Amino acid sequence: MRRLLFMFLICLVLFGAASTAAAEEKEGIKGEIIYNILVDRFSNGDQSLEKQTDLNETHAYHGGDIKGITSRLDALKELGFTTIVLSPVMENAPDGYHGYWIEDFYEVEQQFGTMKDLQKLVKEAHDRDMKVVMELVTNYVSSTHPVVDDPARQDWIKETEVNANQWLDQTVMLDQSNPEVQSFITDVADYWIEKAGIDGYRFHAADQMNQAFLKELAAHLREENPDFYLLGDILKPEQYNGGIENSTAIQAVENNAFQEAMVNAFVKAGNPVTPIYESWKNNGERDGLNYLDNKLTERFTQKFFENGRNPLTTWKLALTFLYTAPGTPMIFQGSEIPMGGDFPESLQLVQFNAGKQDLQDYYNQIAALRTKFPALQKGSFELLGTSGAMSLFKRSFEGESVYVAINNDVESQAISIDGVESGKLLKGLIGDNLVRENEKGEYKIGLARETAEVYVVQEDTGLNWSFIGMVVGVFVIFIASIIRLSRKQKKREAGLE
Repeated sequence: MRRLLFMFLICLVLFGAASTAAAEEKEGIKGEIIYNILVDRFSNGDQSLEKQTDLNETHAYHGGDIKGITSRLDALKELGFTTIVLSPVMENAPDGYHGYWIEDFYEVEQQFGTMKDLQKLVKEAHDRDMKVVMELVTNYVSSTHPVVDDPARQDWIKETEVNANQWLDQTVMLDQSNPEVQSFITDVADYWIEKAGIDGYRFHAADQMNQAFLKELAAHLREENPDFYLLGDILKPEQYNGGIENSTAIQAVENNAFQEAMVNAFVKAGNPVTPIYESWKNNGERDGLNYLDNKLTERFTQKFFENGRNPLTTWKLALTFLYTAPGTPMIFQGSEIPMGGDFPESLQLVQFNAGKQDLQDYYNQIAALRTKFPALQKGSFELLGTSGAMSLFKRSFEGESVYVAINNDVESQAISIDGVESGKLLKGLIGDNLVRENEKGEYKIGLARETAEVYVVQEDTGLNWSFIGMVVGVFVIFIASIIRLSRKQKKREAGLE
């Protein structure tokens, strides 16, 4: 009996440890801030790689390469990004700048550089405590891939029409139910990890994969490296009902419903932001990859600019929500400039010289806040109140609470809250706003139109007399110095007379 009880307790401990480990694996990605890169349209670091380059053709290579990414790592680090996600870098058919017309799964596309260039990129990123994730195409091969015309491997090809965006119009679909295809894809995945030392994969069109194979492949990759990131791209969001991140070892997938709600809210001043919260609730409170635009969408900047919104003001509002909401923030290249346009004009090389320093400073500031406070990464998420188009949210984790106020209204708004311990102070971390308890025992948070603030709770010690004293002291010394210099000048002039 004792032995059975002992074994039962051991099972409980092991189960609890496994559950904790699984939870930690899922939460690991929440600590990241992702920068999403379309390699050919990011930065040209090697002028010699211009064989297929044509800047006047939207569907040709424009010259972005791996060396160009490496040269920009310091700038990305300064903006607060911790992980970069690369579009596919494997050898493509002519004009396959996007990376989806793969002809050789074991070679780096010559327009992007070499395996040594990729290895250096990964090493340089690691030296800066940044991770490199690579997009992995598993569903398709180029229609010019050798397997397509190989009589011995005709059963590799799935007889179905590829009905998707134009980047897949020169591809054929692989039959992932075929064991040989599964073995091939698994070998490819292992190869790039071994050769390049990357930190994760983003599965292109994870929703279109054979889900049983996806589960096996994800488990295999995580078994080899428990810290390896596995992310999912959703090709057909209108048909996706979730579940991949729950049934496989994939930590996060694109949160398309969240993106739609974010854009709809911030595209115009005066729109309430509560629908974003409601979208999160209605979709099972899923913590996914949160984004505002990507390589296939119209730029977020373009959308709100057409409504006359100020880029700096609007991006500050959107970034505050994006970086403080549940999930992992993911920014598409050029948003820090910010770039505009619709697809495919939105995919020009990033115009780094056109960047706005105030906006880039804000990227750094809001990223620092997210990194500093665990509650903003994995805390609970609660809507405390609304007033007009202003909303107040609370995120809490292990006794720490952070309050996020977003006013997307065209006029000032205020929200009063209770539940904060008496005698405390709400200190703003963005605009240095202070909120003290009023005579009703409430804390009234007021914001000017189209502004945001993040608050933490501190002790209210009254006026900061030490700081005031220091300022007064400096002022007195300054006045005394002016008087002394003036007297010396008068004496000098009297002596000359």
